Amino acid sequence: MKRVLLLIALTIAAACLHAAVPVERSQTVVYINGEKFYIHTVRKGDTLFAIARCYNISESTLLEYNPTAADGLKIDQTLRIPLVKKQDGERPLTAKEEKRRKKTFIEHTVAPGETLYAVSRRYEISVETILEDNEGLDPRHLTVGRTLLIRKKEIGRTDEERTRSELTQYAEALNHAGASASGYAYYVVQPRETVYSLSRLFGMTEQEFIALNDLQEGLKAGAIVRVPCETPVAETPEPMTDPADTTGMQGETTPPAEIVFRALRPSERLQVALLLPLSSESGTPSPNFTAFYQGFLLGLEAVKNRGYSVDLNLFDIRKSPARIEALLQNPQFREARLIVGPVYEEHAEPVVRYAEEQGIPVVTPLADLKQLESDALFQMAPPESHKYDKLASLLEADGNVTLIRTEHNDPEFEREILDRLQDRAFEYYDYQSVQGADFARRSDLTPLLKRYDKHLFFVLSDNEVDVDRILASLASAQTNLQARGFSAPEYTVVGNARWNRYANIDRTTFFKNRVVLFSIFHAKRDSEEVRRFDTEYIRAFGSMPNLYSYRGYETAVIFCPGMYSDIEYDMEGRRYKPLQTTYTFRQEPNSPTHVNQEWVRINYNSDFTITLE
Repeated sequence: MKRVLLLIALTIAAACLHAAVPVERSQTVVYINGEKFYIHTVRKGDTLFAIARCYNISESTLLEYNPTAADGLKIDQTLRIPLVKKQDGERPLTAKEEKRRKKTFIEHTVAPGETLYAVSRRYEISVETILEDNEGLDPRHLTVGRTLLIRKKEIGRTDEERTRSELTQYAEALNHAGASASGYAYYVVQPRETVYSLSRLFGMTEQEFIALNDLQEGLKAGAIVRVPCETPVAETPEPMTDPADTTGMQGETTPPAEIVFRALRPSERLQVALLLPLSSESGTPSPNFTAFYQGFLLGLEAVKNRGYSVDLNLFDIRKSPARIEALLQNPQFREARLIVGPVYEEHAEPVVRYAEEQGIPVVTPLADLKQLESDALFQMAPPESHKYDKLASLLEADGNVTLIRTEHNDPEFEREILDRLQDRAFEYYDYQSVQGADFARRSDLTPLLKRYDKHLFFVLSDNEVDVDRILASLASAQTNLQARGFSAPEYTVVGNARWNRYANIDRTTFFKNRVVLFSIFHAKRDSEEVRRFDTEYIRAFGSMPNLYSYRGYETAVIFCPGMYSDIEYDMEGRRYKPLQTTYTFRQEPNSPTHVNQEWVRINYNSDFTITLE
């Protein structure tokens, strides 16, 4: 009898010991539809009561989020546990706590389009640490302008492989949490993957993929996106082919080389090679390219003030192919991780081919490339094909469209406008202007202006004197109508970007006629950003900057910091605005080159202000 009682006692004790094993609270936290959850994996001995008690929730709440648990818990089953919010609210930090925080952390402000992956790689810090130090941070959606705490002691300790692994684990945790119930799963975007390739990979259309995900800032490597739950249709995306290629098996074409750029670690120094024709073969200096170099130097100062380490090597290549060939063997040049230049397309090919082999980006800051294409190339000048994209709103408005001609017209400008007009009705008007010794005859534009309530004029002349007289005649016609009691018709004049080069034209007529120009660049000297740059430039070099100076500055400010983060996803999806001009880089259809898409629309308003679009 004693042996039986002893056996029962031991059995009860063992059961008690087993039941006493505490539930271990999960460290995996995810966001699902805006709510924050622990993801708990059931272990042997876990009970509904013990799990609920561990997370400070009721059993009914636990079952509400995990209805299948009512049928019994299974080992390795995953449960969603809602986080219990603190009731005491957030109090301001004391001076001592603020001092301790500044000693422990640096602060990072989330930029538009920035992902948690990009922040992690920039500081080489683990995703886990960032989430631990920043309460309420959703890895899928960073809030632009939010300040993130970056733990100083952890900077430089996490490699890229760990970052990707952590994000993949987070995506898997979301999937285990039952995201599939909504018909989709989560996936971490890999370098070089595009909307097209992922759509093919997961057997959906590009429109369906876009509908599942917020891609306003573009698709970025390291982003966590939603995809259908079904298994991918292929292990790897098929290579893109040109639909127009009908060579078949008779002559397969080799696709352009794809380059995966590696972002620099925060501790690395960036070596930049700047290739400019600073002088001619005879040694005559080039003022414009000197101004570009000076603007670039000011850009580097701004970059260094943000904590980046950059070394610059300047090479005067003139316009000499022999100098470029010799440059490729120069030890200093071969240390470069970023190449800016050459500025002329005919000199760029040897440099680009070298960059392809080394996986180095090449920035062409001024030229609109016509022949040379490469995945290594980044073109800052927008393509001619996008020049009049921002003309659409003017063409969609009601009103008559008139093309004003003279004896000296710009055929290229006329062809561009006719291509944009397409089926839009328009008419020509021949403006006459004859200036003789004893007489002057010019067209009176009052009848033309009076004919309609709304006008859109395109002035086709490429003669500065004629352009000045046409604008003066339009302004005079408007004044005459108003003086005679007629209501002034609404009208806008679209001009040629070359008008910016005219030195003797009356600029006040631009405002009186509400002129619209399209340019690759514009800098309003009355704006705060440009005024500040002008002041620094004059202090440093003793002269006023020109457009080359601004472009040099913007090149440095965009691409040098980009080498520490954005270069990993080819700078795509981000909008850069160092001064006033916006830059957005994308690959054109059927071309590997990364080209800025943004032309500037300059509006001269009747209140003598200038606005940019």
